Amino acid sequence: MGGIIEKRSKKKRRKKFNKEQEVLGTAFILPYALAFFAFIVIPVFMGMFLSFTSFNLIEKPVFNGLNNYVDLLTVDEKFMQKVVPNTILFAFFAGPVGYALSFFLAWLLAQIPRRSRTVLALAIYSPSMTAGVAMGVMWKIIFSGDRSGYMNSILLKLGLISQPIQWLTDPKYLMPIMIIVTIWGSMGIGFLAMLAGVLNINPELYEAAYMDGMKNKFQEIIYVTVPSMKPQMLFGAVMSIVGTFNAGAIGVALSGTNPTPQDAGQLIVTHIDDFGFNRFEMGYAAAISVVLLIMVFLLGKLAKRLFQERD
Repeated sequence: MGGIIEKRSKKKRRKKFNKEQEVLGTAFILPYALAFFAFIVIPVFMGMFLSFTSFNLIEKPVFNGLNNYVDLLTVDEKFMQKVVPNTILFAFFAGPVGYALSFFLAWLLAQIPRRSRTVLALAIYSPSMTAGVAMGVMWKIIFSGDRSGYMNSILLKLGLISQPIQWLTDPKYLMPIMIIVTIWGSMGIGFLAMLAGVLNINPELYEAAYMDGMKNKFQEIIYVTVPSMKPQMLFGAVMSIVGTFNAGAIGVALSGTNPTPQDAGQLIVTHIDDFGFNRFEMGYAAAISVVLLIMVFLLGKLAKRLFQERD
């Protein structure tokens, strides 16, 4: 009889403890949940609603159905002829190249002693903490179009050019510079996640693989490293996708104008800013934002399919 009473008492205490843990967990997550709802969920749904309206920030939004989307795909020649090709080109180089470089640097750092690794990881990560505007100012000094610009000064002294090059206003150079700057500043949270993933792989897996016939470092990466850190690879891929599409504003920061010179650096993000804050066509800008959201979502699903753990 006493044992039954004791079991019931333990069960009640366990239920009470679980309930307290649930309340405590809810209390911890509630501030984040409220902030997420207020600053992510509500703006997304408001943007979707505004994408079906004509809205200029002064008058009330007027519902116009799918007109914004139809205009975007059939009337807006700049979007189809300049913005989309520029965005694909920018995303192709800045995204995958930055992602591969993040993994490669993380793998290299994992091969060196801890103290040196810490210093180098901080040096590689620090550019990602720099605000886009501040980063743009620094690179504008490097690629300044006069003789005092660092790049022009070096090339003139070496005799490789006879006149200063207008790096940031010449359509031929703006996009490559945007890609270089974006890759330079892309070693952020995704890079740190990959570094943590490489460092936490069980060394016994490498030993077993070499015993089974693995012969070199390349096979080590393909057969052990990447399969062992798929969660970190997925996180890095998603962060790279989001970061690449958000980094489009660097073209405006470098050139100083929106639209960029001859639309050479005009991406979807800058196209949204142009219509939303220069022309005050908020409904149309919201429609472009929804298209961008769908693109990021689909690419995120693709990354998940590639790196998700399979049962």
